Amino acid sequence: MTSETVGSSVPGAAGGGEQRPGTIDAVPVRHPGRWVAVAVLAVLAVMLVNLMVNNDAFQWSFVRQAMIQSPVIRGLLLGTLLVTAVAMLIAVALGVTLAVMRLSDNPVLAGSAFVFIWFFRAIPRYVLLFMMGTLGILWPGGLPIGAPLGHQIASLFGGSGDLAFTTIDANQLFSGIFCGMLGLGLSEAAYMAEIARAGILSVDPGQREAASALGMSNARAMRRVVLPQAMRVIVPPTGNETIAMVKDTSLLLAVPVTSELFYQLQSIGSRTFHTFPVAVAAVIWYLIICSVLMVIQSRIEGYFGRGFGSRLTPADQGTRARMLGLAGGGPR
Repeated sequence: MTSETVGSSVPGAAGGGEQRPGTIDAVPVRHPGRWVAVAVLAVLAVMLVNLMVNNDAFQWSFVRQAMIQSPVIRGLLLGTLLVTAVAMLIAVALGVTLAVMRLSDNPVLAGSAFVFIWFFRAIPRYVLLFMMGTLGILWPGGLPIGAPLGHQIASLFGGSGDLAFTTIDANQLFSGIFCGMLGLGLSEAAYMAEIARAGILSVDPGQREAASALGMSNARAMRRVVLPQAMRVIVPPTGNETIAMVKDTSLLLAVPVTSELFYQLQSIGSRTFHTFPVAVAAVIWYLIICSVLMVIQSRIEGYFGRGFGSRLTPADQGTRARMLGLAGGGPR
């Protein structure tokens, strides 16, 4: 810390020099509340570590064994990671489509997107998955795969067929992992649509006008100009929704899907009567997965956020400091 002496003058000043202020004894501002908070947090941390190490209820050896069981690993890969990935792919693709429909000038497209978003945002995911698990009752003879309203279309031309290429057992289709992916994907698409719509609206309308002036179609301008700029706004909440989707896979029991991480750990706890250790094992697995996703999210945010709010380079910081010094009466 530098100090100035009373009576010193600025060199070159007319009339014997301009007097500077005397010595300033700057005292840093003290924050006793911060140290109290640090002490409290330190005590709580020590108490937590002591509880986890010395309390026999944790049974860490059992926790480790439960985490690496083959059914648990299979549930982690299929019911948690695979379902999360596929559901988010469905949600992002459908959500962007719905967002574009919401912003369309066509009232039918905008209204249809609004109804979809309204419905799937209003239904709790557990209830939605439970309902989708019972959809097989709508097609007791099998779900026809072919032209919509095929039987009615064929009857118009005097035919008796239903224009169906094949028939799928609806009870099997809506009782497995596919139903879980579809249900979570449709539910998440309603939220992704609003996230994508907010991102698109954050882009200056002049960008689309400039793309149109260059001869781009609306679809190409959206794909090449608008969406890349909107990603800066879309990525952070999408990362949060992905992390939330990892946790929502534990709701697949409503379908039901048994190849899922928490269900398999619960089964081990039911058989061995060690319910608390398997809960700890589930918590550890979810912490690991979500921590990795948070790192990936941070990297993606940095990629799409280039050029927005970037930090000053060392040279720019030096220039800024010199300018601030000049504004305060010159360097000291």
